[in-house]
Amino acid sequence: MRVIKTMEERYLEPSLELVERVFTAHADAEEGKLVRCLVEEIRSKRFYLPELELVMVEDGEVIGYVMFSRFHLEGKYENELLLLSPAAVKTELQRQHISKELIECGFEKARKLGYRAVLVEGNPMNYRSRGFVTSADHGITAHSSVGLPAAECLMVRELVPGGLEGIKGQLRYADDYVCLR
Repeated sequence: MRVIKTMEERYLEPSLELVERVFTAHADAEEGKLVRCLVEEIRSKRFYLPELELVMVEDGEVIGYVMFSRFHLEGKYENELLLLSPAAVKTELQRQHISKELIECGFEKARKLGYRAVLVEGNPMNYRSRGFVTSADHGITAHSSVGLPAAECLMVRELVPGGLEGIKGQLRYADDYVCLR
């Protein structure tokens, strides 16, 4: 039976291993190590929200993972915006709606915690069906240092109607994450 759980100590290391394996298989070993480093770094910073680090477990094994962390634009909106990164599903179990279930569960928890919107960087084809739209359409853009392949790869989703009202700015990682420098 598959169960979604909020992060527990026993899943900390297995979730890191899953993330590294999935991103290594998807891209390469360097990407796997980078994303693992990012998770470890977020866990150690003020952006970390343990209640929004979720795993899907089956027979005691972590098969899916998602992390939502607080995020800011130009030093503002930290208590209103979340960053969805990363999401990972055991390679042989992909396309079984595991990430969808984890992300939807995260949206609901985030909404209850009072967050207004979620940002994500990735392939638009993977996120449009989850309600994400191009963030630039809402006045949220990526700084050139982010290195997006296209502006459409930075997306946002409101958690509440009008959640993006008055939220505008430029996304940067370099000042916050050593892994991404």
